[in-house]
Amino acid sequence: MKKHNSNKMIWRFLFSGSVILLLFLHSSIFAQFAPPAGQEGSTAIDADSNIFVAWANNCEINRGLMDISNPDLGFAWYGESESAIGKADNDVVSLGDGGSAIIYFETPIVNAEGFDFAVFENAFLDEFLELAFVEVSTDGLNYQRISNTSNTQNTEQIETFGVLNATQINNLAGKYRQGYGTPFDLSDLESTDNIDLQKIHYIKIIDVIGSIDEDYATYDSQGDIINDPWPTPFETSGFDLDAIGIIHDLEHLGVDNSSHETVAIYPNPFKDYISLSNIEIESKILFYDLNSNLLLSKIAKKHDLRIEISDFPKGIIIIKIVGQDSIYTKKLFHN
Repeated sequence: MKKHNSNKMIWRFLFSGSVILLLFLHSSIFAQFAPPAGQEGSTAIDADSNIFVAWANNCEINRGLMDISNPDLGFAWYGESESAIGKADNDVVSLGDGGSAIIYFETPIVNAEGFDFAVFENAFLDEFLELAFVEVSTDGLNYQRISNTSNTQNTEQIETFGVLNATQINNLAGKYRQGYGTPFDLSDLESTDNIDLQKIHYIKIIDVIGSIDEDYATYDSQGDIINDPWPTPFETSGFDLDAIGIIHDLEHLGVDNSSHETVAIYPNPFKDYISLSNIEIESKILFYDLNSNLLLSKIAKKHDLRIEISDFPKGIIIIKIVGQDSIYTKKLFHN
């Protein structure tokens, strides 16, 4: 059995019922971001989705302490760096309080339409979340953080086996349960200084300590303290990195869009239909949900066309236009 055959899993299960009820009674007012995996409007991406073109194949770990307020306990030690390599499989490496992982990609990740990569953790329920910041770099020296938000209250500490509401969390890794990746768009970087968005070779995952004590607290992009379960004085302390799946990289997408530069797709967001202009004749037009389920496939018989898609699920839809020598993708929103 993997990580959560430990006390961490047992105690969380015992305390879950009453705490979950109190959490959602308190937090429903503030819900504004995507809900847990499987719910309408969720951005969670299944590890089995064929939207992923590659997975991390190396990982360097910088462990954090089991409990940053009690250094005598030593460092987190569960898992190995190899645990974060390959497809998400619930084999993880624990980072500890403030610990980090750096993953290098020889083929660079590129900023294309929609989400560019996803990070997988191993939460066993939708509410038992441990969070992490995500940063990217072109050269491995200069990193920029993806803008993030935590609307979880920060006046009362979330206890060791406490729970969180995914709808209060945005752009923090660990938002979704095991088997579902939290997706990230390079367009959401706080800054692009010293960054080439079409040549991202490094991703850094940094544990959100979770303490609301200002001596140890970490902050979201709005300057608010991030509150998540703490302390976690175990070998499995902190964020548990399972995998990183790549959606857009240079090999599969980055150089293939030149013949589609004049493509127009509107309206976006859409309700009942979309119109497409300047489409290459005989292009294949494909629509997917975020789990890469094919919703519709059409062949373009003319340059301009209108497609009725009112029966699509609400939320984010990916359109892919495959021409003779090029591929074009774009993120649409069905409201």
